[in-house]
Amino acid sequence: MTSCSAQMGLEGGRADAILRTGCVDCQAVDAVETLRLALQPDDLDLVILFFSPRTDIAAFVARLGKSFGKTKLVGCSTAGEITRDGYAEGTIVALGFPESHFATRNVLIEDLDTLDGQQMVASIIRNRNALAVQAPSWQSECSLLLVDGLSTCEDQLTAEISFGLGPVPLSGGSAGDGTDFTRTFVLHDGKVVSNAAVLVQMISRCPIRVFKTDHLLPAQTRMVVTGADPSRRVVSEINAEPAAREYARILGKDPEQLTPFIFAAHPVVVQFGGQHHVRAIQRVADNGDLVFFSAIDEGVVLTLAEPQNMADHLNRELHALADPKEPDAIIAFDCILRRLEAEQKQQLGQLSQILANNRVVGFSTYGEQYNSMHVNQTLTGVAIYPPDEV
Repeated sequence: MTSCSAQMGLEGGRADAILRTGCVDCQAVDAVETLRLALQPDDLDLVILFFSPRTDIAAFVARLGKSFGKTKLVGCSTAGEITRDGYAEGTIVALGFPESHFATRNVLIEDLDTLDGQQMVASIIRNRNALAVQAPSWQSECSLLLVDGLSTCEDQLTAEISFGLGPVPLSGGSAGDGTDFTRTFVLHDGKVVSNAAVLVQMISRCPIRVFKTDHLLPAQTRMVVTGADPSRRVVSEINAEPAAREYARILGKDPEQLTPFIFAAHPVVVQFGGQHHVRAIQRVADNGDLVFFSAIDEGVVLTLAEPQNMADHLNRELHALADPKEPDAIIAFDCILRRLEAEQKQQLGQLSQILANNRVVGFSTYGEQYNSMHVNQTLTGVAIYPPDEV
């Protein structure tokens, strides 16, 4: 697993990079100064930070504002990081967006369980109008969402946000806590908040492409959710049997064998609109219920999915993003279950190399957002390309 001990300045040695990136060990005493030297923030409009859950976030944030001046700061906790060298743990990854190429407005959305959608949508519309006035000649727009991954509010939030964004594409990730599922948070300037989200609205002179991909193909085995609590994303019964026991039976396994690695290797999907969408399982509750990462309800038909070769699939998808020209950088929101599957299949090193070769940075999530949807076990993201003009 990659560390950041030797990473300084513009990672990968690309002095011509538009998106500036930095990485540091999350427990380094000089972490803030290291990132400041890497990003040179004086001309940055925005810095996005992805924090390992091992970070002493209070101490880090206390030093952050003094070093980054007027630059806007947002971020979140992770279930692992993606640096310029691939998958990592125990790091802080920083992305710097220079004023010469990007303008942003940010919305802090608190108290997700009592969301005032109307007020939020109004703020989003105001921001979009302000950005159009600020940079009238820039044509590329996108939005990035960072949201508390334990809030269970991502489905509603993403749908509500879409009313304000209109045609503007959105990509995002649910903040993580490794595999502990205890505490997740987002950062907005100097404020660290749970049960909250940060929406970054962006306009750029760089062409931008938002994408979503997964390596799963629906198989023939199906099951029906016959007992559920949608508000908690909990399934108590499948096929009128206790949920965990029935899922294990379908897999030919003992219920005691159900772990995150098993869930990653044997995902279930729902199908609608001619497409499949993963409904990833987070864990088995003490009473034998299954807790999911996204929306679930009684009557939903779940289909087992068969994974393709992760490395081959990822290589193809990232190469497609390089047609007709290579991105300057790709910001990725990559489900934790993909990383767990890669570990189980001993493909983590191979995937890391593919990510590094394609200039991917980001973090491992508890869920991903794509336009108006909250999804699971995908890699979603934003490819940023050099401007067409010289």
